[in-house]
Amino acid sequence: MHLLFNHKRKTCFLILFLLAGFLSFSQEEIKSIPTKADTTKKEIKTKTFNRYDSATKAHSPKTAAIRSAILPGLGQIYNKKYWKLPIVYGALGISAGVFFYNLGQYKSTKFAYRVKYNMRVNHTDSSLYSQIKPELVPLSEESLKFYRNQFRRDIDYSALVFILLWGLNVVDATVDAHLQTFDVSPDLSLEFKPGYSQMAQTSGLSVILHIGK
Repeated sequence: MHLLFNHKRKTCFLILFLLAGFLSFSQEEIKSIPTKADTTKKEIKTKTFNRYDSATKAHSPKTAAIRSAILPGLGQIYNKKYWKLPIVYGALGISAGVFFYNLGQYKSTKFAYRVKYNMRVNHTDSSLYSQIKPELVPLSEESLKFYRNQFRRDIDYSALVFILLWGLNVVDATVDAHLQTFDVSPDLSLEFKPGYSQMAQTSGLSVILHIGK
């Protein structure tokens, strides 16, 4: 009888121990089972991250930079910023036009100065006098020399401006490509909060930027 009681007591302890373990395991399972709200948040974050990650891989700032460096405007087309094309081509077109204008004027004044100089010093090139542009004929040698040097400097400046504008075209395409993958997920929010600000220790309108949850 005593052995039977001990056996029953051991059986009860074993059942209670197993029951306690089962309840503990069940509680852990309940804690680990995500709620509908948690699942929704997780899905939103996962979709946002996947969308951001796929956009980063699909839209490369390096590709935009290379295309703009090869041909101005290709990077803007790659970024789908078509409205920037008139600005890019207009700026480069004007600077290229100024460059070729200065180049043409430099050649004309250089030619006129050389002909007049040779006619005066070497008594040659008199046959080329008629090829001087009419507006340059009245100018003296010193004036032609001055304008020749001035146009020569302007050629350098206009070429430098053209190169800088080409570089800005590359920078613009690269920055736009980076902004294409900028995180604008629901975790980012901007809030205007009137009242007392503990940080500034003054009353007024505070701008609060929430990043993440």
